[in-house]
Amino acid sequence: MTKSEKVQFVIDTLEKLYPETPIPLDHKDPYTLLIAVLMSAQSTDARVNIITPLLFAKADNPYDMIKLSVEEIREIIKPVGLSPMKSKGIYGLSHILIDKYGGKVPQSFEALEELPAVGHKTASVVMSQAFGVPAFPVDTHIHRLMYRWNLSNGKNVAQTERDAKRLFPKEIWNKLHLQIIYYGREYCPARGWKLENDEITKTVGRKSVLDEYHKKGK
Repeated sequence: MTKSEKVQFVIDTLEKLYPETPIPLDHKDPYTLLIAVLMSAQSTDARVNIITPLLFAKADNPYDMIKLSVEEIREIIKPVGLSPMKSKGIYGLSHILIDKYGGKVPQSFEALEELPAVGHKTASVVMSQAFGVPAFPVDTHIHRLMYRWNLSNGKNVAQTERDAKRLFPKEIWNKLHLQIIYYGREYCPARGWKLENDEITKTVGRKSVLDEYHKKGK
């Protein structure tokens, strides 16, 4: 299989398995998505979806959010982890949105990445899922799968993102990155991985990854 055939196989398989790609984080607008994505750092979407309704019941917009103290925000979001940094970020960015953007979430990577506690991945998720701008946010699932599929060298997420953008057509980035996340969770997890269920890695996988798997005799 050539590299382009492998890429096409990945696209076709994912499209067959996941024709629909609902956004995993519950939200109702760009602001609530931004807060949910920020909270999901080093946590799970499932846990974030339990906590966001509690936070959004008190404040689902920047004007109400700044009426809460950093400590009150922290108390609510504690179960998602990294709450000191995240609560300061949520409070700080809500202030900036009001002062600088009329309470609205800005629609540019640069403006988003200038907000406290918002990194490139968070900005990419918001741009792609809230505003439909082509982006390829790389999370741990995508980073792991791109390496296992021999489509990136796995050195760092920035390299993985560059490789993904180079290999996959821009018009499918926003859907494809979600499809890869769903596939990673279901068929190609970090732990408890069963290669026999993993059609893509079985077909296009990196030789050293497959050899290592078989060597362990799973």
